[in-house]
Amino acid sequence: MAAVPVAAPAGRADARRNREVVLRTAMRVFAEDGLEASLGRIAQRAGVGAGTVYRHFPSKEILLEAVLAEHLEGLVTAAGRWPARATPGDALFGFLIEVIEKTAGRQRVCDALTADHGWPHALLTAAARRFREALDDLLTNAKQAGAVRADVRVDDLTALIAGGAALRAAHRDRARGTRLVRLLLDGLRTPAVTKEVAFRDATSLQRHETAAPDVRYCEECGARLRVRPTGRPPRYCGPTCRQRARRRRTAD
Repeated sequence: MAAVPVAAPAGRADARRNREVVLRTAMRVFAEDGLEASLGRIAQRAGVGAGTVYRHFPSKEILLEAVLAEHLEGLVTAAGRWPARATPGDALFGFLIEVIEKTAGRQRVCDALTADHGWPHALLTAAARRFREALDDLLTNAKQAGAVRADVRVDDLTALIAGGAALRAAHRDRARGTRLVRLLLDGLRTPAVTKEVAFRDATSLQRHETAAPDVRYCEECGARLRVRPTGRPPRYCGPTCRQRARRRRTAD
């Protein structure tokens, strides 16, 4: 006979639901009113009794830690979705934009993550570790794909997230704020490689007003020549360029 799944007790399900409501409400209240908001105010906004809030979160510090941990866990879940949606480079940059967008409106709450080092932070530390691991996975994949500079580290990304969120929140125009954030993140991309073109028109460079009068360049390859104090000024850097120039004149 197949086992019949046992439903969770109604009281336990209600407790979980109340906890989730309090967490969501606390994030909004902290973002709007600052960290000075009382637990009573949060209970009122959540539509639950003050005793319900205190039963799950005995102090505001514990509630704040739970709010921050919940925020980070949500970002970890979001990070796991990006590799299936985009190339490694786009996955990293898309995730960074998403983190900055979600963090910008919660700047006051996230500032508490670095402003106060006196908590035990057991719950928050575990969530932060998982977030860094998820971020590091995306960064490693982007580096292997050649989409990100090789010297970029996870610490650089977390600093850019904090700065980008502050920039995004400070700008009145959301679209322009997001554009500035994208420009900021573009500095992480691998520089484009361009082919160096040899300078051939040495005579124009010699006539340039900023060129020193005793500086000459090979008329064929553009290499700088060593000018002797006596004798005829050289025109080419060596026999190869001299012969190449002679063949070109003959062909002309």
